[in-house]
Amino acid sequence: MVERSDRAPLLDWEEIPSAEKPGDDAPAATPSEERLSSQSNSRGTAGCSGFGWSSGPGGPTPPRRSEADGCSAPPATSSAPPAATERALPPDEEEHLSDSGTREASLEDRMVKWEEKDQIVSVFVVTFNTRTGNMLEWCLPKDMDLEGVEFKAIASGSHRVSTDFIYFRKGRYFGLACFANMAVESTEERGARMKSVGILSPSYTLLYRYMSFLEHQVRLQLQSPGHYSPLEAFYEDKRALLPPSGEDVITAFPDNAWGAAINHSMHPEMKITHPAGCMSQFIRFFGEQIMVLWKLALLRRRILIFSPPPVGVVCYRVYCCCCLANISIPGVGVAVPEFRPFFYVNVADISALENELSYVACTTEKIFEEKKDLYDVYVDNQNVKTYRDGLKPLLRLSAADREKYRKLTEQSVCVCRQMLLYSQEENGDCVSSEEDLFILFFLEQNNRIFQTLSEVAGSPDPTVTQDSVRAMGLDPHGDRLFLLHLLEIYGYDSLLVSEQLCCS
Repeated sequence: MVERSDRAPLLDWEEIPSAEKPGDDAPAATPSEERLSSQSNSRGTAGCSGFGWSSGPGGPTPPRRSEADGCSAPPATSSAPPAATERALPPDEEEHLSDSGTREASLEDRMVKWEEKDQIVSVFVVTFNTRTGNMLEWCLPKDMDLEGVEFKAIASGSHRVSTDFIYFRKGRYFGLACFANMAVESTEERGARMKSVGILSPSYTLLYRYMSFLEHQVRLQLQSPGHYSPLEAFYEDKRALLPPSGEDVITAFPDNAWGAAINHSMHPEMKITHPAGCMSQFIRFFGEQIMVLWKLALLRRRILIFSPPPVGVVCYRVYCCCCLANISIPGVGVAVPEFRPFFYVNVADISALENELSYVACTTEKIFEEKKDLYDVYVDNQNVKTYRDGLKPLLRLSAADREKYRKLTEQSVCVCRQMLLYSQEENGDCVSSEEDLFILFFLEQNNRIFQTLSEVAGSPDPTVTQDSVRAMGLDPHGDRLFLLHLLEIYGYDSLLVSEQLCCS
């Protein structure tokens, strides 16, 4: 999807000569023709970077895994004003839009152009001070409200790891920060220098593009503190043009882009840049318990994942958990709470979480386990637990759950083997295809449930029977409580449930 050359322009900011330390820590100069090629390739591939498929004359083709990216998969969406997707189109791109039906016929084109836009609203450096703790060292713009970001960019317990990356939310924005810990011979710093360099954006789907830049910059800040010129150049080049009010900013993808994304059989993605964060590893980590998480995600429960640092891989688990609840049937789920990824949270987020009806988040702070009113489900390593009596039966696997998990694992092995020869011929591998399989498995399972419910609701006898439950891929006995929760949450109040669906 996004080729390795997509990273090359990022290095140009690092090569900007600094008046303070000319040539210091600058990487080898990139040949001018390579930079031109990079920019051209980046422009050509950016159009497909927000989807699991690249679109071409021959139709959708499976995404390829790049050496730098590890794997990819797509998450849920949210809203944006139409104006946000239509402004500031370059003249050469506007020529491709037809005069007739521009708003409708060119929807997919406008989605691509929206994805290509840089949406960085802030860049910052956070440091650990032995006297005052975490503190904001530097930022652009200077008037940006970054209160509390110092505790998000350096997670609690980060002193135990040498490097990490953290996804988080700050108000209406999403952030990505890269942390590094370097040993120094300084009594004032107590033998260790810890910093984090991060960015904020209205969308989390493109933050991965700047991962390598942030990793390089945090190393630069550790070795040469106060060297901000590359960050200044980066911000000037990538800063977003947001509404003056600061309201109605894009949080993931425009509303009217949803239908087109579904036509690609995938949702807008957050590119995974670490193999341990892939959907396949997520499923293998939880094993059969993934079916429990799937049900709880589909029921839009508040899910909090605890893990000690490093945080980056756990942030990917947050995202993967959101993928379990994807539904592509028009009209389904519009009245239920949005399943929102909060990514990393700490005690400063308690007031925000108190007002959330549905979310997935992760934390390194054990004190959250005691805050039982903040979550419905608490995940500690592979241990999924709840203190809600009404949800405890859902932690038990049904026969249908075990069967689905068996099919999921068997199919992934089969498809990966089938794709191996083709992928090798295409200079790739089967990882992306396997990732897509996992995503689509749950998408199709969810669609199957709601398609059956819609058919039952439209029939002369709107009664959910054992046969209709089996048609959903559920267990008529073991999944009865899950089904009742589902009917209530998604507004199928008119449906009757057969008395044959009794508890096992």
